[in-house]
Amino acid sequence: MDLRTILWIIGMGITAGTPLLYAAIGEVLAERCGVLNLGLEGLMLMGAITGYMFASLTGDKWIGILAVIVISALLGAILALLMVTYRTNQVATGIAFTIFCTGLSALIGKPYIGVVATDTFKKIRMPFLDGVPMLKPIFEQDILVYIAVILCIAAWFFVYKTKAGLHLRAAGDNPATLDSLGVSVYKVRYIYTIVGSILAGIAGAYLSLAYSPSWIEGMAAGRGWLTIALVNFALWKPQNTITGAYLFGIFYALSYRLEAMGIAVPSYFLRMFPYVLPLVILILVSWRAKQKGSIAPKTLAVPYLRGSK
Repeated sequence: MDLRTILWIIGMGITAGTPLLYAAIGEVLAERCGVLNLGLEGLMLMGAITGYMFASLTGDKWIGILAVIVISALLGAILALLMVTYRTNQVATGIAFTIFCTGLSALIGKPYIGVVATDTFKKIRMPFLDGVPMLKPIFEQDILVYIAVILCIAAWFFVYKTKAGLHLRAAGDNPATLDSLGVSVYKVRYIYTIVGSILAGIAGAYLSLAYSPSWIEGMAAGRGWLTIALVNFALWKPQNTITGAYLFGIFYALSYRLEAMGIAVPSYFLRMFPYVLPLVILILVSWRAKQKGSIAPKTLAVPYLRGSK
């Protein structure tokens, strides 16, 4: 495998990992405040069909993204109402929500199967790289890739360098203390459940408007579930999500490249290959927790009741 092929795989890995990066940043924010959102798969599917539908109807991809933000915020508010206000079991709620959204996205998306959107996100050409064409696969990406990287850096700064970020962490580690200081734990959890849902929706829109411009039923293909493992891999730190997301993306691109190279391995095994990574991640994180103690938010998936400890 020569250098050109390696750089191509890295570039494709960045593209493939971008939807995971959006979803992982949002899930880190939600889990840091104590909310485990297992509805990511459903939110990604709803984001994919919403973005594609509105981009097809209006001919403007940015209107599609705006529609995704609005719909995902509403869905996130419903999740927050159930998990934060009514204190439903977060695991059961997330799974049920994913099942509901999977069916709803399939129903809404039926008329859009085979429909071509006229305006989708294209890779940005960078003429200054003409002298080093091998670097183009890495740096010539669409605008949403660059936004995701900037968002990752901004999330790190927000979580660790701002007062609001301190409140976010306190809501997940010691909500009673935060409440005693006059900061509403319910409000904090509502905000970041909604923010996380919006980013999951944008992750889905990236699939249908940039990665593979089309609507295919179930096109999230388990990426929502993978995001949960990536958040563990990132140790609940937003700056680490970029490593996990792009590492999976590289594994995903590599599986296709191995098949193209004629490697004598069944194609189904190669398709399965990238999904082994989350299993390895969970094993390593569990081993680390036994050795050094868990660094997960202390009240993750635990509903907060004012007056409780």
